[in-house]
Amino acid sequence: MILLSFFLFPATFYYLSPALIVQAAAKGIINGSFIMFGLLFVSSLVLGRAFCGWVCPGAGCQEPIFRVNDRPINRGNFIKWMIWIPWVGLITALVIRRGGYEKVDFFYETLHGLSISSVQGLVAYLMVLLILIVLPAFALGKRSFCHHLCWMAPFMIIGRKIRNAGGWPSLSLAAQPDKCTRCRKCTLNCPMSLPVMDMVGKREMENAECILCGSCIDGCDSETLRYKFSN
Repeated sequence: MILLSFFLFPATFYYLSPALIVQAAAKGIINGSFIMFGLLFVSSLVLGRAFCGWVCPGAGCQEPIFRVNDRPINRGNFIKWMIWIPWVGLITALVIRRGGYEKVDFFYETLHGLSISSVQGLVAYLMVLLILIVLPAFALGKRSFCHHLCWMAPFMIIGRKIRNAGGWPSLSLAAQPDKCTRCRKCTLNCPMSLPVMDMVGKREMENAECILCGSCIDGCDSETLRYKFSN
């Protein structure tokens, strides 16, 4: 699914663009990326960061690079917040200066709903793909973009924290520590470099960086891990 999403990324690029939402905000327009980020936040109230594990085009680009560099990343998660907070602040300031949003245009700057319709758009897409997603994965390791640079993840992390405070039913991981053989396959298979085996031992399966991809479930021979939908 994430590979398919990556193949479609040239068509959907503008609907996940952090730059286009700024441009649209300056004109008082609620564009496609504004609506998509809002939907990601709403979905996270029930599905957590499942978008990152199952649908994100950036994931479809990064995970094949594991065959070149599968080094775990255990630090630097705060960097994306240093990007996200000023970015949201800039959008807010532009909207206030404009006097509020004036209209909704989901297909803003697209051609018949497709994102890449010009040479300039193609160059922008390739630069984002290379500089923000591909090169960090090659240089730093597993899903570096997700850990360090992703502007979408904070929306879902905040949504998940609100859900955890509210305690309503949602998709999550469950573990049965008594079945665990401590083979460490779950930790080794985790694309987000989480210490899954330790989380199982502590019965603490909630983690802000967990993307609910199910890699730990698939690799567990003892069936220690499973999905659950409850509070």
